[in-house]
Amino acid sequence: MAIKITEECINCGACEPECPNNAIYEGGTEWRFSDGTTLKGMVQLPSGSSIDSSAAQTPVSMDLYYIVSDKCTECVGFHEEPQCAAVCPVDCCVPDEDHVESKDDLLSKKEKMHL
Repeated sequence: MAIKITEECINCGACEPECPNNAIYEGGTEWRFSDGTTLKGMVQLPSGSSIDSSAAQTPVSMDLYYIVSDKCTECVGFHEEPQCAAVCPVDCCVPDEDHVESKDDLLSKKEKMHL
């Protein structure tokens, strides 16, 4: 399952540089699938729709740091534990129950983003 940042976030930014998938963004910042990945051109989302990997996407949050669930792999394939949660001083990086994925799914997502 992906990780999410809760409202307890103090906007310290400690999590952002730790993410190997560049899935964490400061509130109000547009994001792209191509940010920090090898993705180019059209990519297929888990929902089945396709999107241009370099197209700017609407921020998930305007006020707090946020994690793009379609890019989050819980650091599977990179680290033993999610690095955002490991460095968060207020423990606001928690499992996102709305985006449950198996370890195999997370590893597959990682392999698609980082060729």
